[in-house]
Amino acid sequence: MHLAYPAVLAALLFCTGLYGVLARRNAILVLMSVELMLNAVNLNLVAFDVWLRDALHSGQALTLFTIAIAAAEIGIGLAIVLAVYRNRGSSDVDRLRDTAETDDAETVPDGDSDDPTGNGTEDQATAPAGKAKKAEATA
Repeated sequence: MHLAYPAVLAALLFCTGLYGVLARRNAILVLMSVELMLNAVNLNLVAFDVWLRDALHSGQALTLFTIAIAAAEIGIGLAIVLAVYRNRGSSDVDRLRDTAETDDAETVPDGDSDDPTGNGTEDQATAPAGKAKKAEATA
């Protein structure tokens, strides 16, 4: 068997996986595309191991390690996707940018602003925390 056949198949698998990672919005489809890329690497490892006639079969040993790492990655990745889906109601990758915490969300207004009414200038992200602090100050 020629080395070109599994190499071309691995290249096609890897390109398909790369397209899936870059173009898909669903997190589960992105994880499946990463698995395609890892399987392309596994195919190359085994093909080059057979072609080089390695006595230690190091390509096949590395393939076993890659399979174990891929299984752990899928387990952790699916747990994260399920947690995000339960909290957000969607597994859209583009909407996950909203989960990043910024330093602005950690600041809590102290209630000593120049606003005499005390209810007009606080940020939407910190509004519940500011109202809770004002309620503690008046109690």
